[in-house]
Amino acid sequence: MSELRFVRLGFGEQAVEYTEAWQKQREVHADRFEDRVPDTCLLLEHPPVYTAGRRTADNERPLDGTPVIDVDRGGKITWHGPGQLVGYPIQKLPRPVDVVAHVRRLEDALIRTAADFGVETSRVEGRSGVWVLGDPVEQRQALGGLSLDFDPRLQDEEFDPRLNGPEYAPSNAGQRREDRKLAAIGIRVAKGVTMHGFALNVNPDNTWFDRIVPCGIRDAGVTSLSNELGREITIEEVLPVVEKHLRDILENADLAPREIERPQASAPAAPAAPAVPAVPA
Repeated sequence: MSELRFVRLGFGEQAVEYTEAWQKQREVHADRFEDRVPDTCLLLEHPPVYTAGRRTADNERPLDGTPVIDVDRGGKITWHGPGQLVGYPIQKLPRPVDVVAHVRRLEDALIRTAADFGVETSRVEGRSGVWVLGDPVEQRQALGGLSLDFDPRLQDEEFDPRLNGPEYAPSNAGQRREDRKLAAIGIRVAKGVTMHGFALNVNPDNTWFDRIVPCGIRDAGVTSLSNELGREITIEEVLPVVEKHLRDILENADLAPREIERPQASAPAAPAAPAVPAVPA
């Protein structure tokens, strides 16, 4: 069992600028690597900001030239801002680090948090984060007089919801009964210590996501605890619940290094058969 401490950096009017929090992460990361501090989770809100992971494509960024901070985490572009609880677990893990296992632990904590508020969430195969699952495509109602038979999202991989009216905006995914992301996860591991982490949508203005292709995903959208429940949920309500589940999962995890499959040694070649002299016809 490893101790996990929480540091609440700032919320509301004390929300922490992204670059300031990023520098704080670096400092705690260095201290954790040197074992000067225990595993630490920074919790905070940011003022509105777009951040882009290493795999962000140009056509996923804001079309209006809104500034974006490029960061060293995995994943693609996302938004942070008021009403979103951001957590940066800085944890030392055995090397080689099993990154997928770390992401799954964060997902588990957030799935449990959502369940405590009465929101059923899940994972989506091939996509990180925590999701509210939508209806199957054939059961969704067309919006704005459009028929799903002609829905460009089903045929065109380059379809951009930002160019096609509000009915396709990521913030309206619930209205369309599509899959919608409640919490995003993007991490980096350096020297066996994690950085970055998760962003849980509690009660943000989700229309901020409509300027981008959130996480590079064009066929789904975003949601929040407040949207799903139809009532206001606050960061203050969610903070102790998130801490409880993160502590339970991260402190009690059976940490193990990533298993690396070694190529099997090939069997020795059979001795060549003696040459058979050609027989004249």
